[in-house]
Amino acid sequence: MIRLSGVSRTFDGRSGRVEALRGIDLDVGEGEFVAVLGRSGCGKSTLLRMIAGLLPVTEGEITVAGTPITRPRRDIAMLFQRPALLPWRTVLDNVLLPVEIFGWSRAKHRERARQLLEMAGLGGFEKRLPHELSGGMQQRVSLCRSLVGEPRVMLMDEPFSALDALTREELSGELQRVHMETRATIVFVTHSIDEAVLLADRVVVLSPRPGRIRKVVEVEIPRPRTLGRNAHLADVARVSADLHELLMEREGSTPDEPARAGGADQPAPAGSGGR
Repeated sequence: MIRLSGVSRTFDGRSGRVEALRGIDLDVGEGEFVAVLGRSGCGKSTLLRMIAGLLPVTEGEITVAGTPITRPRRDIAMLFQRPALLPWRTVLDNVLLPVEIFGWSRAKHRERARQLLEMAGLGGFEKRLPHELSGGMQQRVSLCRSLVGEPRVMLMDEPFSALDALTREELSGELQRVHMETRATIVFVTHSIDEAVLLADRVVVLSPRPGRIRKVVEVEIPRPRTLGRNAHLADVARVSADLHELLMEREGSTPDEPARAGGADQPAPAGSGGR
């Protein structure tokens, strides 16, 4: 569904040229959930914005469903760190905002919006204003807004980072359910190892700037996943520990083959090499 081939991005500023990303090669399959994990400044958000068509690549090519990305597309939705709801619009009208922007039929999408709100646990809140909702509820509204157009691809830039730990875990569970129901292709940027393990089919670990793929870890743990006591607690803990060690490693020891994690298998000493 998504293919990045030799993708690099540099920025020119007052202090000179900054190389944000270098030589990213990555394929994301249709319906796959891929998390991108790395330290601050490694280019995670830049990578997401290039897939969304909000930033051009400096080198390489990005395609979605075989078509090069040169600008934003209607079948690609993006969810940011903050809900960015319009304070004067009701919950339902905020969810329907993309319908107005793209000139879709409001009558056709109104029922879809109500179904999404119900699915997100917001049934009965359609007429509320954003200031009447908690931060977690506002982010649920934002998630519904991104889903109302039934996008093929969803890009998420640390959407739960401003929330408390329990709300983050609750929304992670909600997102797992949404993904299993919609089967959208998701690329999810996060600083949180726990979020990456709970949500992703694969975790792409980026090196410090310039960001390169240091390793790709496959998370082979049955869903739904939680951080609480369950049959897969040991697997979740092991994958989390492996990712923690990866992020703490110095640049000198970059593996070269994909690793597998979860289930009964121990992670292989390999990964996608930094490029």
